Amino acid sequence: MANFKGHALPGSCFLLLGLCWSVMYPLRHCWRRHQPKARQKLPLFFNRIDLIEGALMIFFAFVGIMAEQFVPDGPHAHLYNRETQSWVKLMNWQHSTMYLFFSIAGVVKVFTMSPLPVPLGLDRLALSLAFFIEGLLFYFHVHMRPPLDTHIHSMLFVPVFGGAAITLLEVFMRDNIVLELLRTSMTILQGSWFFQIGFVLYPLNGVQWDLQAHDNIMFITMCFCWHLAVALLIVGINYWMGWCCVQRCSGRGSDIEIMMRKTSSSKKALLEESDEE
Repeated sequence: MANFKGHALPGSCFLLLGLCWSVMYPLRHCWRRHQPKARQKLPLFFNRIDLIEGALMIFFAFVGIMAEQFVPDGPHAHLYNRETQSWVKLMNWQHSTMYLFFSIAGVVKVFTMSPLPVPLGLDRLALSLAFFIEGLLFYFHVHMRPPLDTHIHSMLFVPVFGGAAITLLEVFMRDNIVLELLRTSMTILQGSWFFQIGFVLYPLNGVQWDLQAHDNIMFITMCFCWHLAVALLIVGINYWMGWCCVQRCSGRGSDIEIMMRKTSSSKKALLEESDEE
C-alpha cells in the first residue's frame, strides 16, 4: 500500500518480532550459562516460545497479504488486466510476495518444533531466504523515483541483506548469541525504519518533505544511524534484564536447595539419635 499504513504494518511486524527475540535469546543464553553441563537441555518453556514465534510469523504474514490484496484500492488477487493490457498494483503484489516468504519461514519454524525429521538449521535457512527475497524486491522497488524516496528505501538494504547474511551464518553456527543478537538488532532496525519511511513520504501533519533536497538526504542518513543506535541499546538493555532475571531465579533456586539439604541432614541426624536410643 502506497500510504503510511502500508509501511506501518510491516514495521509493526518486524518490531514485534525483534523485541520478542531481544527478550528470548538473552534469557536462553543466560539460563544455559548458569546451568551445569549435565543440565544443558532447554526446558519446555523455550520450545513453546519457538512454536509461538513460528505461529505469529504465519499470522502476521497472512494479515499482511490480506491487507495488501483486499484493501479498497488493492488488486483483489488480480495480477493482470486484459482490458487495459497492464499489470495491476504491482507494489501491492511485491509486498504480498515478501509476506509469503516470511510465512514459509514461519511454517518451517513450526515444523522444526514438531516430531517430524526436519534437518537442523532449516528454519534459519528459510528465514535467511525470506530476508534475501525482501531485499531483492526492494532493490527493484525504487527505480525512477525522487532522490530522497530512493535513498530512504535503499537504506533498508543494510538491515535486510545484513539480516540475511547473519541468519545464513546461523545455519552453520547454531545458538551463537552474538549472531542472534545482531540479527535481532537488524530486525528491530527494519521495523523502526519502515515507520520512518512512512513518516517522511506520508507525513501525518501534512507538511511534505522536499524530495529533491540533498540536505534531507544527509539528515536521513544520520537518522538511520540513530535508529541503529536505539536498536542496539534496546538489545543491550534486554540482555542486561535477562541476565538479572536469571541471576535472581538461580539465587532463589540455590537457596531452596541449601535449605533442603539442611532439612535432610537434620532429619538424618534425628534418625541416627533415635536409633542409638
